[in-house]
Parts: sequence; structure tokens; C-alpha cells
Amino acid sequence: MKSPEKELLSVIREVEQTLARVSEESASWKSDPNTWSAKEIIGHLIDSASINHGRFVRGQLSDNLVFEGYQQDDWVSTQCYQERSFAELISLWLKLNYHLSHVFARTPISVRQAQRSQHNLHEIAWHLVPPDESTTLEYFMFDYVEHVKHHLAQIHQRLSTAAK
Repeated sequence: MKSPEKELLSVIREVEQTLARVSEESASWKSDPNTWSAKEIIGHLIDSASINHGRFVRGQLSDNLVFEGYQQDDWVSTQCYQERSFAELISLWLKLNYHLSHVFARTPISVRQAQRSQHNLHEIAWHLVPPDESTTLEYFMFDYVEHVKHHLAQIHQRLSTAAK
């Protein structure tokens, strides 16, 4: 099994060059006003990286995995990612995720794999964990990577549709 830091590095390195070639027009395209553009999806991933950074650090310093949630749609609209340069958004997202990979790698295996019975991953994880099941910080790290992959696939789909 791969480590979460290697999995995250693999994902971001795989898309780094592809995203750098995306035009502002394509990154801004929306199929309808109620869907996110590629810019807004990357903005959401910036928010996710920022919020989860704190969670991954606090998870190392606590015996539980109980974290505050956030209103993702409100965060995206409030920060007006649609108005930002796609290149700047990509740069910030990459830097945050390179740092998260570093945080993952520096988390001791014993801390990463410690079973935590107290958590709220039934509310905040990408792949929910029932509240009566214990889980690990490592599970949450891998879950973060899966969340990133999901949204990168959405971006690829949006860009393919925008090109038509």
C-alpha cells in the first residue's frame, strides 16, 4: 500500500503540467450558473487543503479526530475564485499540497495509525466513517487524497466539455 504522502505527490505531479496549460477562458467556463468552474473547483481544493492542514496537525496532537466543518459553497463564493487568475490559483493549490505531503510524511506511523474511537468523520470525511467505528488519521489522509482526485476528475470533465 502506498503512503498518503506518496499518493498525494503522485496525484499533484500528474496534473501539474496539464493544469498549467489550461486557458483562462476554459478555466472560467461554467455549464450553468449553479455549477463551479474549474477555477472554483481549484478554489474549493485550496479551501480544503487549508482547512485540512489544520486538521492533520491537530489530529497529531489529540487522541480524537473531531474537527469543525465548514460551508464549502459559501467559502467559494465569498472568496470570488472566479475573478482570480487560474495560474495563481494552481500555484497556491500546488504549494499547499506539497506542504501537506510534507506534513503527512513527518507524521509518525504510530500517530498516523492509532485507532481513534472519538471522531466526526461521519460528518466531514469524503468517504464517511460510521460514528460507532474507530478510524485513524491515516485513513483521513488517504480520504483527503481521494477527495482531491474526485475534484480533479471534475475539472477534467469541465474542461473537456468547455472545449466542445
